[in-house]
Amino acid sequence: MREINELSAKLLLRIYHQSRHHQVRQRAHCLLLRDREHKKVKELMEIFDVSYRTIYNWIKNWDSEGMVGLYNKSGRGRKQTFSLEQKEKIKAWTEEEPRQLKKVVAKIKEEWGIETSVKTVQRILKTMNMSWHRMRKGVAVSPPAQEYEEKKAQLEQLKLLDNLGEINLYYLDESGFYLIPCVPYGWQNIGEYIEVPSRSSRRLNVLGIMNRHNHLEAYVSTQNINSDVVIACIDAFFPTRMEKQTVIVVDQASVHTSDAIQDKIEEWKERNITIFHLPTYSPHLNLIEILWRFIKYEWIEIDAYSCWKNLVDSVETIIKNFGEKYVINFV
Repeated sequence: MREINELSAKLLLRIYHQSRHHQVRQRAHCLLLRDREHKKVKELMEIFDVSYRTIYNWIKNWDSEGMVGLYNKSGRGRKQTFSLEQKEKIKAWTEEEPRQLKKVVAKIKEEWGIETSVKTVQRILKTMNMSWHRMRKGVAVSPPAQEYEEKKAQLEQLKLLDNLGEINLYYLDESGFYLIPCVPYGWQNIGEYIEVPSRSSRRLNVLGIMNRHNHLEAYVSTQNINSDVVIACIDAFFPTRMEKQTVIVVDQASVHTSDAIQDKIEEWKERNITIFHLPTYSPHLNLIEILWRFIKYEWIEIDAYSCWKNLVDSVETIIKNFGEKYVINFV
């Protein structure tokens, strides 16, 4: 075996301790044991649980190539079953059938004559930046394209001004909570299922006004939220004239566009408060919708659905601690 001088020994030791590759660490360790502790090949076979041929190749590669011989040559290992173009096609088929990977497996066999499994397809999809997660409910109608693009651009400008501290930007919306839960995902034993209690109940209504810095003002009630409640909450949350222009983003729900709301527009403007109406069918532009999803699918405890009192207590606790214990990173 090629002699290992002091410098080479230091490099091998560093590679043994720091290399990201397990096989490279093994080879460096083997050479050090062979040179410094005079281990026999049989001993090295037992230490690394490999064959005589493997130890022979490690030493041979060191003798012929030195440090370079520790690393695998390009082209080694099992060839990939699918090319990049085929992986793109698999991704496209999955987007057509997002819940039916067995159909994707069938298309692979029909198109390319390749036998594969659902597990293999899942691994490919993960490398293509796809994951298995809950779908969202969407609106049945698309917003008017021109209005949508104009409002979206205006909203981005408002966000920029908010970041610069030139305005206060808030998002207002309402949501309801029942003892019928939004069933969350969760780790469970295979073949076993965690049951979440579910029953008919009253609706707990929450009106929230939230900014992008995790400040939330909320009104919780079992009564219906109408335009009068919206007006009362805005006046309560912003009782005096605002020093900075304050913009409140709302959707096109009737409680936000009623005559009563329109009658308050001028008064609010005098107090430096502006209502920014989103285009129709665009709830995703209202960031407070993210808050409702976090509460319903992640933060609310399963035990909250055991009785009405627990539900109310849980929702109120989350709202009270939003911004401290419960935080959302709005980009």
